[in-house]
Amino acid sequence: MSSADTAPEARDADHARPAAVVIGGGLAGVTAALSLADGGMDVTLLEGRPRLGGLAFSFKRGDLTVDNGQHVYLRCCTAYRWFLDRICATSLAPLQERLDVPVLDAATNRLGRLRRTALPVPLHLAKSLAMYPHLSLAERASVGRAALALKGLDPADPALDERDFGSWLAQHGQSPRAIEALWDLIGVATLNAVAGESSLGLAAMVFKTGLLSDPGASDIGWARVPLGELHDTLARKALDSAGVRTALRTRVTSLSRTENGRWRVQVPEGAGSADGSGQILTADTVVLAVPQREAYDLLPEGALDDAGRLLKIGTAPILNLHVVYDRKVLKQPFFTALGSPVQWVFDRTEASGVTEGQYLAVSQSAAQDDIDEPVAVLRERYLPELERLLPAARGAKVHDFFVTRERTATFAPTPGVGALRPTARTNAPGLYLAGAWTATGWPATMEGAVRSGSSAADLALAALGRPRGHLFREAA
Repeated sequence: MSSADTAPEARDADHARPAAVVIGGGLAGVTAALSLADGGMDVTLLEGRPRLGGLAFSFKRGDLTVDNGQHVYLRCCTAYRWFLDRICATSLAPLQERLDVPVLDAATNRLGRLRRTALPVPLHLAKSLAMYPHLSLAERASVGRAALALKGLDPADPALDERDFGSWLAQHGQSPRAIEALWDLIGVATLNAVAGESSLGLAAMVFKTGLLSDPGASDIGWARVPLGELHDTLARKALDSAGVRTALRTRVTSLSRTENGRWRVQVPEGAGSADGSGQILTADTVVLAVPQREAYDLLPEGALDDAGRLLKIGTAPILNLHVVYDRKVLKQPFFTALGSPVQWVFDRTEASGVTEGQYLAVSQSAAQDDIDEPVAVLRERYLPELERLLPAARGAKVHDFFVTRERTATFAPTPGVGALRPTARTNAPGLYLAGAWTATGWPATMEGAVRSGSSAADLALAALGRPRGHLFREAA
């Protein structure tokens, strides 16, 4: 296979290098596999899907190459930036020179912008906030006071995890309009929940790290090519170069200890096997980098003190609407809206391969109300909204309208979720957990996924006397 066309084989004959199996080929699993291989381990990566990338992937729709959802990252996402560099993809997902977010109020058709300057924190946002047209003068002043109060919080404080962000904002003088036009504008996109349903600890982490840590921390980056080119094609190339054996369409059915303390990983008959037989791989280290419910099913008894808490970690959906117009209707790379069901809109024309017209992707986080609506209903609801926001879309012909749905896109960042998220270490020697849902300190983002894979690999290598260290910190 790039390794995907040959069945994985257990490498027991030569123990010159310790063997590792990584279960799951999302960003967490790919990171863990690369890190373990870089640390001198003999690594096999198993993924049940026909591709790598987890929930950040691309697919073909006729001549169109479609990302399942619009994914962005920030300059403060040092782990994901390390990942892009490790797979030779940094130039394909560039960052803004400076934060600049166009914010359009549907009710007034007035455009505002959230921009930063080169001044130190918190002065880097002072000019933008002072001129922000979507808040009154009093609301802008209150936002500044709340931001200073937020800067004094410790996101790691367990007491903050038990509180909701919305109540904290109300206690600090934030009006419903301020919450809508600023706090939720950012929080919904990063946390996948409104303020009232978000852990104060996670919200504090997002705002302190993204807006209050460094002037450039919140600069936005996104892929200018389909995500599949990054998270599948280039990731697989990097894995191959590192000597990692990758088996796609290979779903693990059980995980157990051998008599000599190693790990036995079983895949079903026909899983990537030319002769149709099932296989058992043995390894010194296993990294379980799958969603929490799948991890629960595979964890051996006693691996966690209370494995049942994994099932208490809720999930939250993200809906993406894809619209191909016969002409250009949006001049900017992206914008976000107020007073409209539309949240964030990105121009994906060049990245998707569209040569005539314009392709827009509308990203809807915390989409519980819309996630199961029929396409016809969503079309009737959102196309008029886009016309309201974008005058150039009025009268434009819609060549295509379709929907992608991720019903379990992220873990739900509800108050109390921090106590449910496990660390990478388990009670079973040689077995580690990875995934954005683990205790990374971050919400469910690409950054959190990469950090989790790196943490699991660091622990595994340290246990074998091969400490690696968090190399991604050097990317800041």
